[in-house]
Amino acid sequence: MLSFGLLIIRLILGLSFIGHGAQKLFGWFGGPGLKQTSGFFQSIGVKPGFPMAVLSGLAELLGGALLTVGLLTPLAGLIIAVTMVVAVVTVHGKNGYWATKNGYEYNLLIIAAAVGLALTGAGSYSVDALLFG
Repeated sequence: MLSFGLLIIRLILGLSFIGHGAQKLFGWFGGPGLKQTSGFFQSIGVKPGFPMAVLSGLAELLGGALLTVGLLTPLAGLIIAVTMVVAVVTVHGKNGYWATKNGYEYNLLIIAAAVGLALTGAGSYSVDALLFG
């Protein structure tokens, strides 16, 4: 049951991050795309906006993909956690804890899940289990 529980967490978190990366990079799923994401990054002082938007989108897409299939799970968890720490530092931290005030509550939950997966591993239903036993 443990591996099934880890699979559920990996799938929901990983697929969500694939979606977020696709929103930033390609404008899919109602996302802003690179032009608007880079403009937003510039407006909050994350410069240069375009390369940082590409980096952010790729981190979310790649981290999400690795997590979804359970490949290099510690690295995938780290990529997602670092992405969320950057979001807290640049956007949400100044707003306090609660998500209702655009605070870092949601980001902290994601960080906890990503770090938890990085520390426990992907479980039996993963590419990591196939490759590394």
